[in-house]
Amino acid sequence: MKKLFSFVIAAGLSIAAFAQTEAIKIGTAVPAGNTTLTDISGKETTLAKETKKNGLLVMFSCNTCPYVVANEARTVDILTYAQSKNIGVVVINSNEAQRSGADSEEAMKAYAKKLNYKWAYTVDKNSAVADAFGATKTPEVFLFDGKGLLAYHGAIDDSPKEETEVKAKHLHNAIDELTAGKDITVKTSKSIGCTIKRVAVK
Repeated sequence: MKKLFSFVIAAGLSIAAFAQTEAIKIGTAVPAGNTTLTDISGKETTLAKETKKNGLLVMFSCNTCPYVVANEARTVDILTYAQSKNIGVVVINSNEAQRSGADSEEAMKAYAKKLNYKWAYTVDKNSAVADAFGATKTPEVFLFDGKGLLAYHGAIDDSPKEETEVKAKHLHNAIDELTAGKDITVKTSKSIGCTIKRVAVK
């Protein structure tokens, strides 16, 4: 029993070593803006380089999470919409613990091709950028304004699985208000999805 108890405590400490207690606050500048991210094309980029005149939209995502899959059409639509509003778009895969499997670079390439991604889909080595953001879920979005300050954080909308049940398009509304120079009505919402699969610190 003592051995089992010790194992449970050790496992808990390993998880706590990399778990982020909370995400960055509204008004925070883009964290890890100059951290190198590798796109599936092999090109290296940074969040600073991908930022456009009206801001930057960062989405933490992956290839297989059921919530990501349920949001595929909505993801493509909203990221395309953000680009049309002169907002830079970066999708980040921070599932470092699955890099040799479902979230390998090859799997990411196939996934992006299937959905016809027109934006950077990047590998977050050692989940460093996710750690800087305090991101915990896939999908989870962070919208920054033209000054590089966080304006909205949370979910795409209020229905994590069923598109037919959407009543509030949080991210779409935030983009509209941001680009119109208005104060964003709903600045945060709850991200519901799969946990980011970080590698435990030994």
